[in-house]
Amino acid sequence: MSASESTASVFQTGSSANQRTLSNLQLLARRVVEGIGIGLHQSHQKGASLTFKQHRAYVPGDELRRLDWRAFARSDRHYIREYEQETNLRATLLVDLSGSMGYQGASSACSKGEYAKLLATSIATLLVQQQDAVGLVTFDSNIHSVVQAQSIPRHLQLLAQTLENSNYGADTAIAEIIRLAAPRFPPRGLILLISDCLDDVPSLVKSLALLRHNHHEVVVFQIFDPDELTFPFTGWTKFESLEPGDPVQLADATALKRTYLENLATFRAELTMGCRQYGVDLTPIATNEPCAEALSRYLSQRNRRK
Repeated sequence: MSASESTASVFQTGSSANQRTLSNLQLLARRVVEGIGIGLHQSHQKGASLTFKQHRAYVPGDELRRLDWRAFARSDRHYIREYEQETNLRATLLVDLSGSMGYQGASSACSKGEYAKLLATSIATLLVQQQDAVGLVTFDSNIHSVVQAQSIPRHLQLLAQTLENSNYGADTAIAEIIRLAAPRFPPRGLILLISDCLDDVPSLVKSLALLRHNHHEVVVFQIFDPDELTFPFTGWTKFESLEPGDPVQLADATALKRTYLENLATFRAELTMGCRQYGVDLTPIATNEPCAEALSRYLSQRNRRK
């Protein structure tokens, strides 16, 4: 069964006994990463070579053996000892859940938003397996959910449940969201934007350039439905916007197809050029590509570049 086919079944059923403690999305993400033998970067090495870097406040779920009892004796507060190799990557997932992400073509197993949620949870699973900290921001024209970055395994359940409980909202305002969220990002972090990027390209590129200027590594996964890439509609067709404020349009799809595909090519070329100019990784993904294959493809390309 492909990941896209699994998405349809897992979002509709919940019979597994393990689902009492794990969300459907988390279980599906585990399936995605099972066959991926590549991480986002070289795995951490445990052992005597670890160099102490800093303390951080204890969070329920942290391993008790990592508590610094001397720090507790001095301050009467619980602190965890963090090490250099444990703190070298802190990632933030920016997941677009605007109205357009709710689109699902007739031949698609899931909407763009469902695919984005699965991709985000799968990436978070890979990061936590490498003992990296990962946080989450969901948005449309406003920020709706913020989950602070942590690296403990139980953190994955919070991320998955936050995504599962998120609904599609209004129109997209990616550039403004990045401006508002930027102060929350850990310094020199990894920022992963998962969106259809259907926004003003110059404004979007400018916001991505700001992140690069602040020394973040930036990755954009641009999610398409196959319908958006091929425009399979013919004859008189009713086009209804998934974002509020836009009217329903009845148009001759056959006459529109050429203009639409030309505009799409221009849009994609401008975004590709802007991302390349500022050193931003741009990975287009169609929802008919199994999530495991799409993620594995990106990781292979990334590791070859590294």
